[in-house]
Amino acid sequence: MDNLTHSLAGWALAETGLKRRTRKGLAACILGANMPDIDVFFGWVPWVSLATHRGFTHGLVGGVLLMPPILAALLYLLDRVQVARGAQFRSGLPMHFGWLVALCYLGAISHPVLDWQNTYAVQLLAPLSTRWYHNDALFIVDPWILVTLALGIWLARKRGSQNRVRWPAVIALTCVGAYIALNGAISQLARSAPVRGAPYAQPDAVYASPDPVAFWRRTVVWRENGMIARGRFNPLRQLTQLLSHTTPEPDGLDDPIVRRAMKAGPEIADFLRWSTMTTARVKRDGCNATVTFGDARYPSSIGGRNFMEHKVVVDLCRSSGVSASLQ
Repeated sequence: MDNLTHSLAGWALAETGLKRRTRKGLAACILGANMPDIDVFFGWVPWVSLATHRGFTHGLVGGVLLMPPILAALLYLLDRVQVARGAQFRSGLPMHFGWLVALCYLGAISHPVLDWQNTYAVQLLAPLSTRWYHNDALFIVDPWILVTLALGIWLARKRGSQNRVRWPAVIALTCVGAYIALNGAISQLARSAPVRGAPYAQPDAVYASPDPVAFWRRTVVWRENGMIARGRFNPLRQLTQLLSHTTPEPDGLDDPIVRRAMKAGPEIADFLRWSTMTTARVKRDGCNATVTFGDARYPSSIGGRNFMEHKVVVDLCRSSGVSASLQ
Protein backbone atom coordinates (compact mmCIF):
# COMPACT_ATOMS: atom_id res chain seq x y z
CA MET A 1 0.00 0.00 0.00
CA ASP A 2 1.01 3.63 -0.34
CA ASN A 3 2.66 5.34 2.60
CA LEU A 4 -0.31 7.66 3.19
CA THR A 5 -2.47 4.61 3.87
CA HIS A 6 0.17 3.13 6.18
CA SER A 7 0.47 6.46 8.02
CA LEU A 8 -3.29 6.80 8.46
CA ALA A 9 -3.53 3.21 9.68
CA GLY A 10 -0.89 3.88 12.32
CA TRP A 11 -2.50 7.19 13.24
CA ALA A 12 -5.95 5.58 13.58
CA LEU A 13 -4.49 2.92 15.86
CA ALA A 14 -3.01 5.65 18.02
CA GLU A 15 -6.28 7.62 18.10
CA THR A 16 -8.19 4.69 19.57
CA GLY A 17 -6.64 5.82 22.85
CA LEU A 18 -3.36 3.94 22.60
CA LYS A 19 -1.32 7.09 22.11
CA ARG A 20 -2.25 8.09 25.69
CA ARG A 21 -0.31 5.11 27.06
CA THR A 22 3.07 6.79 26.75
CA ARG A 23 4.82 9.87 25.51
CA LYS A 24 5.81 9.47 21.83
CA GLY A 25 2.91 6.99 21.43
CA LEU A 26 1.57 8.66 18.29
CA ALA A 27 5.04 8.73 16.71
CA ALA A 28 5.56 5.05 17.60
CA CYS A 29 2.36 4.00 15.80
CA ILE A 30 2.90 6.10 12.67
CA LEU A 31 6.62 5.49 12.29
CA GLY A 32 6.17 1.81 13.11
CA ALA A 33 3.53 1.56 10.39
CA ASN A 34 5.99 2.98 7.83
CA MET A 35 9.24 1.48 9.12
CA PRO A 36 9.35 -1.64 6.84
CA ASP A 37 9.51 0.60 3.76
CA ILE A 38 13.08 1.54 4.64
CA ASP A 39 14.05 -1.05 2.03
CA VAL A 40 13.10 1.32 -0.81
CA PHE A 41 16.43 3.05 -0.20
CA PHE A 42 18.32 -0.10 -1.19
CA GLY A 43 19.79 -0.19 -4.70
CA TRP A 44 21.14 2.40 -7.10
CA VAL A 45 18.63 2.38 -9.97
CA PRO A 46 14.85 2.94 -9.73
CA TRP A 47 13.63 -0.63 -10.09
CA VAL A 48 16.23 -2.38 -7.92
CA SER A 49 14.23 -1.50 -4.81
CA LEU A 50 11.25 -3.23 -6.41
CA ALA A 51 13.25 -6.44 -6.62
CA THR A 52 14.16 -6.28 -2.91
CA HIS A 53 11.09 -4.39 -1.66
CA ARG A 54 8.68 -6.30 0.57
CA GLY A 55 11.35 -8.81 1.46
CA PHE A 56 13.24 -9.05 4.76
CA THR A 57 12.04 -5.76 6.26
CA HIS A 58 8.43 -6.74 5.49
CA GLY A 59 8.71 -10.28 6.86
CA LEU A 60 7.66 -11.61 10.22
CA VAL A 61 11.33 -11.88 11.25
CA GLY A 62 12.76 -8.55 10.09
CA GLY A 63 9.96 -6.00 9.99
CA VAL A 64 7.81 -7.47 12.76
CA LEU A 65 10.23 -9.13 15.21
CA LEU A 66 13.55 -7.28 14.98
CA MET A 67 12.91 -3.70 13.85
CA PRO A 68 10.28 -2.38 16.33
CA PRO A 69 12.61 -2.47 19.37
CA ILE A 70 15.18 -0.50 17.37
CA LEU A 71 12.58 2.17 16.57
CA ALA A 72 11.44 2.23 20.21
CA ALA A 73 15.03 2.68 21.39
CA LEU A 74 15.55 5.59 18.99
CA LEU A 75 12.34 7.30 20.14
CA TYR A 76 13.31 6.75 23.78
CA LEU A 77 16.77 8.22 23.16
CA LEU A 78 15.18 11.25 21.45
CA ASP A 79 12.90 11.71 24.45
CA ARG A 80 15.84 11.54 26.86
CA VAL A 81 17.70 14.19 24.86
CA GLN A 82 14.62 16.44 24.87
CA VAL A 83 14.17 16.01 28.62
CA ALA A 84 17.85 16.83 29.21
CA ARG A 85 17.36 20.05 27.25
CA GLY A 86 14.38 21.03 29.39
CA ALA A 87 11.65 20.36 26.84
CA GLN A 88 8.04 20.76 27.96
CA PHE A 89 5.56 18.20 26.57
CA ARG A 90 2.04 19.45 25.88
CA SER A 91 0.55 15.99 26.34
CA GLY A 92 1.70 15.82 29.95
CA LEU A 93 2.22 12.08 29.55
CA PRO A 94 5.00 10.10 31.24
CA MET A 95 7.40 7.94 29.26
CA HIS A 96 6.73 4.19 29.47
CA PHE A 97 9.30 2.27 27.46
CA GLY A 98 7.29 -0.95 27.57
CA TRP A 99 4.28 0.70 25.98
CA LEU A 100 6.56 2.42 23.47
CA VAL A 101 7.88 -0.96 22.33
CA ALA A 102 4.35 -2.41 22.20
CA LEU A 103 3.06 0.44 20.02
CA CYS A 104 6.04 0.13 17.66
CA TYR A 105 5.20 -3.56 17.29
CA LEU A 106 1.54 -2.78 16.65
CA GLY A 107 2.34 -0.24 13.96
CA ALA A 108 4.90 -2.57 12.36
CA ILE A 109 2.44 -5.49 12.19
CA SER A 110 -0.08 -3.33 10.33
CA HIS A 111 2.39 -2.80 7.48
CA PRO A 112 2.83 -6.33 6.08
CA VAL A 113 -0.84 -7.06 6.82
CA LEU A 114 -1.84 -4.20 4.50
CA ASP A 115 0.83 -4.95 1.88
CA TRP A 116 -0.38 -8.56 1.75
CA GLN A 117 -3.69 -7.27 0.43
CA ASN A 118 -2.58 -6.34 -3.11
CA THR A 119 -1.09 -8.10 -6.12
CA TYR A 120 2.39 -6.68 -5.54
CA ALA A 121 2.70 -9.40 -2.86
CA VAL A 122 4.99 -9.66 0.16
CA GLN A 123 7.55 -12.20 1.40
CA LEU A 124 6.01 -12.77 4.82
CA LEU A 125 8.52 -15.47 5.78
CA ALA A 126 11.69 -13.77 4.52
CA PRO A 127 14.52 -14.63 4.93
CA LEU A 128 13.37 -18.16 5.78
CA SER A 129 11.41 -18.41 2.54
CA THR A 130 11.30 -16.44 -0.73
CA ARG A 131 7.65 -17.28 -1.35
CA TRP A 132 5.43 -14.32 -2.26
CA TYR A 133 2.05 -14.02 -0.52
CA HIS A 134 -0.85 -11.99 -1.93
CA ASN A 135 -4.52 -11.65 -0.98
CA ASP A 136 -5.50 -9.41 -3.95
CA ALA A 137 -8.08 -7.64 -1.78
CA LEU A 138 -7.05 -4.01 -2.39
CA PHE A 139 -5.77 -1.73 -5.11
CA ILE A 140 -2.40 -0.34 -4.06
CA VAL A 141 -4.03 3.06 -3.35
CA ASP A 142 -7.58 2.52 -2.08
CA PRO A 143 -9.59 5.78 -1.79
CA TRP A 144 -12.30 4.16 0.35
CA ILE A 145 -9.78 3.16 3.02
CA LEU A 146 -8.15 6.59 2.91
CA VAL A 147 -11.49 8.35 3.44
CA THR A 148 -12.61 5.96 6.19
CA LEU A 149 -9.39 6.24 8.19
CA ALA A 150 -9.15 10.02 7.75
CA LEU A 151 -12.76 10.48 8.89
CA GLY A 152 -12.24 8.22 11.90
CA ILE A 153 -9.12 10.13 12.93
CA TRP A 154 -10.82 13.51 12.55
CA LEU A 155 -13.88 12.49 14.58
CA ALA A 156 -11.72 10.86 17.25
CA ARG A 157 -9.66 14.01 17.70
CA LYS A 158 -12.84 16.07 18.03
CA ARG A 159 -13.86 13.98 21.05
CA GLY A 160 -10.96 15.39 23.06
CA SER A 161 -8.07 13.91 24.98
CA GLN A 162 -10.17 13.13 28.08
CA ASN A 163 -11.69 10.06 26.45
CA ARG A 164 -9.76 6.85 27.16
CA VAL A 165 -11.31 5.04 24.17
CA ARG A 166 -12.08 7.05 21.07
CA TRP A 167 -14.78 5.09 19.34
CA PRO A 168 -14.69 6.82 15.94
CA ALA A 169 -11.16 5.50 15.37
CA VAL A 170 -12.17 2.04 16.62
CA ILE A 171 -15.19 2.02 14.29
CA ALA A 172 -13.09 3.22 11.33
CA LEU A 173 -10.56 0.44 11.85
CA THR A 174 -13.36 -2.11 12.22
CA CYS A 175 -14.93 -0.92 8.98
CA VAL A 176 -11.58 -1.17 7.19
CA GLY A 177 -11.14 -4.72 8.50
CA ALA A 178 -14.61 -5.71 7.29
CA TYR A 179 -13.97 -4.03 3.92
CA ILE A 180 -10.72 -5.98 3.48
CA ALA A 181 -12.44 -9.26 4.41
CA LEU A 182 -15.21 -8.60 1.87
CA ASN A 183 -12.71 -7.80 -0.86
CA GLY A 184 -10.64 -10.86 -0.01
CA ALA A 185 -13.74 -13.01 -0.51
CA ILE A 186 -14.47 -11.32 -3.87
CA SER A 187 -10.89 -11.93 -5.01
CA GLN A 188 -11.12 -15.59 -4.04
CA LEU A 189 -14.20 -15.88 -6.26
CA ALA A 190 -12.38 -14.04 -9.05
CA ARG A 191 -9.31 -16.30 -8.87
CA SER A 192 -11.47 -19.39 -9.12
CA ALA A 193 -13.65 -18.03 -11.96
CA PRO A 194 -11.34 -19.11 -14.84
CA VAL A 195 -11.43 -22.64 -13.44
CA ARG A 196 -15.16 -22.91 -12.72
CA GLY A 197 -16.27 -21.54 -16.08
CA ALA A 198 -14.96 -20.59 -19.50
CA PRO A 199 -12.10 -20.89 -20.42
CA TYR A 200 -11.89 -23.77 -17.85
CA ALA A 201 -8.23 -23.07 -17.17
CA GLN A 202 -5.87 -24.94 -14.88
CA PRO A 203 -3.50 -22.08 -14.00
CA ASP A 204 -0.20 -22.47 -12.21
CA ALA A 205 -0.44 -18.83 -11.06
CA VAL A 206 -3.41 -16.45 -10.90
CA TYR A 207 -3.93 -12.89 -9.65
CA ALA A 208 -7.12 -10.84 -9.27
CA SER A 209 -6.44 -7.11 -9.25
CA PRO A 210 -9.20 -4.80 -7.91
CA ASP A 211 -10.20 -1.65 -9.73
CA PRO A 212 -9.14 1.54 -7.89
CA VAL A 213 -12.68 2.94 -7.27
CA ALA A 214 -15.14 0.21 -8.29
CA PHE A 215 -13.56 -2.10 -5.70
CA TRP A 216 -15.89 -5.04 -6.44
CA ARG A 217 -14.56 -5.47 -10.00
CA ARG A 218 -11.44 -7.49 -10.80
CA THR A 219 -8.97 -7.90 -13.62
CA VAL A 220 -7.90 -11.54 -13.47
CA VAL A 221 -4.58 -12.62 -15.02
CA TRP A 222 -3.31 -16.17 -15.04
CA ARG A 223 -0.50 -18.29 -16.47
CA GLU A 224 -1.00 -21.82 -17.77
CA ASN A 225 1.65 -23.86 -19.58
CA GLY A 226 3.67 -20.79 -20.57
CA MET A 227 0.62 -18.85 -21.77
CA ILE A 228 -0.81 -15.65 -20.27
CA ALA A 229 -4.50 -14.74 -20.36
CA ARG A 230 -6.70 -12.09 -18.80
CA GLY A 231 -10.35 -11.81 -17.84
CA ARG A 232 -12.84 -9.45 -16.25
CA PHE A 233 -14.85 -10.37 -13.17
CA ASN A 234 -17.81 -8.57 -11.59
CA PRO A 235 -19.70 -10.40 -8.82
CA LEU A 236 -22.68 -8.07 -9.23
CA ARG A 237 -23.20 -9.46 -12.73
CA GLN A 238 -21.80 -13.00 -12.53
CA LEU A 239 -20.82 -14.51 -9.20
CA THR A 240 -18.76 -17.50 -10.27
CA GLN A 241 -17.64 -16.89 -13.87
CA LEU A 242 -15.69 -14.33 -15.88
CA LEU A 243 -17.58 -11.73 -17.88
CA SER A 244 -14.96 -11.93 -20.63
CA HIS A 245 -11.47 -13.24 -21.25
CA THR A 246 -8.67 -12.87 -23.79
CA THR A 247 -7.04 -15.46 -25.98
CA PRO A 248 -3.92 -16.78 -24.20
CA GLU A 249 -0.60 -15.37 -25.41
CA PRO A 250 2.87 -16.89 -24.98
CA ASP A 251 4.87 -15.42 -22.12
CA GLY A 252 7.95 -15.53 -24.37
CA LEU A 253 10.23 -17.21 -21.84
CA ASP A 254 11.01 -20.25 -24.01
CA ASP A 255 12.82 -18.18 -26.66
CA PRO A 256 16.58 -19.03 -26.63
CA ILE A 257 17.40 -15.33 -26.89
CA VAL A 258 15.33 -14.66 -23.79
CA ARG A 259 17.14 -17.46 -21.97
CA ARG A 260 20.46 -15.81 -22.76
CA ALA A 261 19.15 -12.43 -21.62
CA MET A 262 18.15 -13.92 -18.27
CA LYS A 263 21.86 -14.49 -17.57
CA ALA A 264 22.85 -10.88 -18.22
CA GLY A 265 23.83 -10.17 -14.63
CA PRO A 266 22.68 -9.75 -11.02
CA GLU A 267 20.29 -6.88 -11.83
CA ILE A 268 18.14 -8.92 -14.19
CA ALA A 269 18.37 -11.86 -11.77
CA ASP A 270 16.93 -9.66 -9.02
CA PHE A 271 14.16 -8.47 -11.33
CA LEU A 272 13.23 -12.03 -12.27
CA ARG A 273 13.27 -13.06 -8.61
CA TRP A 274 10.73 -10.34 -7.87
CA SER A 275 8.55 -10.85 -10.96
CA THR A 276 6.13 -13.70 -10.32
CA MET A 277 4.34 -13.43 -13.70
CA THR A 278 7.32 -12.72 -15.97
CA THR A 279 6.80 -11.94 -19.66
CA ALA A 280 9.37 -11.24 -22.38
CA ARG A 281 9.28 -9.57 -25.80
CA VAL A 282 12.10 -9.75 -28.32
CA LYS A 283 12.85 -7.07 -30.92
CA ARG A 284 15.63 -7.87 -33.40
CA ASP A 285 17.75 -5.23 -35.12
CA GLY A 286 20.73 -6.60 -37.05
CA CYS A 287 23.19 -8.20 -34.65
CA ASN A 288 21.28 -6.94 -31.62
CA ALA A 289 18.11 -8.20 -30.00
CA THR A 290 16.39 -6.17 -27.29
CA VAL A 291 14.60 -8.34 -24.75
CA THR A 292 11.99 -6.50 -22.68
CA PHE A 293 11.05 -8.24 -19.47
CA GLY A 294 7.81 -7.31 -17.76
CA ASP A 295 5.27 -8.69 -15.33
CA ALA A 296 1.80 -9.74 -16.48
CA ARG A 297 0.25 -8.54 -13.20
CA TYR A 298 0.39 -5.04 -14.65
CA PRO A 299 -1.80 -4.28 -17.68
CA SER A 300 0.72 -3.11 -20.28
CA SER A 301 3.31 -5.82 -19.65
CA ILE A 302 2.26 -7.65 -22.81
CA GLY A 303 2.46 -5.56 -25.95
CA GLY A 304 3.13 -2.25 -24.21
CA ARG A 305 5.53 -0.34 -21.97
CA ASN A 306 5.28 0.32 -18.27
CA PHE A 307 7.50 1.29 -15.38
CA MET A 308 7.97 -2.32 -14.32
CA GLU A 309 9.88 -3.22 -17.48
CA HIS A 310 13.55 -4.07 -17.70
CA LYS A 311 15.45 -4.26 -21.00
CA VAL A 312 18.45 -6.39 -21.92
CA VAL A 313 20.41 -6.15 -25.20
CA VAL A 314 21.73 -9.45 -26.59
CA ASP A 315 24.55 -9.54 -29.16
CA LEU A 316 23.39 -12.14 -31.71
CA CYS A 317 26.67 -12.05 -33.66
CA ARG A 318 28.57 -13.57 -30.74
CA SER A 319 27.91 -16.94 -29.26
CA SER A 320 27.56 -15.66 -25.71
CA GLY A 321 27.57 -11.89 -25.89
CA VAL A 322 25.03 -10.31 -23.54
CA SER A 323 24.90 -6.71 -22.40
CA ALA A 324 22.31 -5.18 -20.10
CA SER A 325 20.93 -1.64 -20.16
CA LEU A 326 18.11 0.19 -18.44
CA GLN A 327 15.74 2.17 -20.64
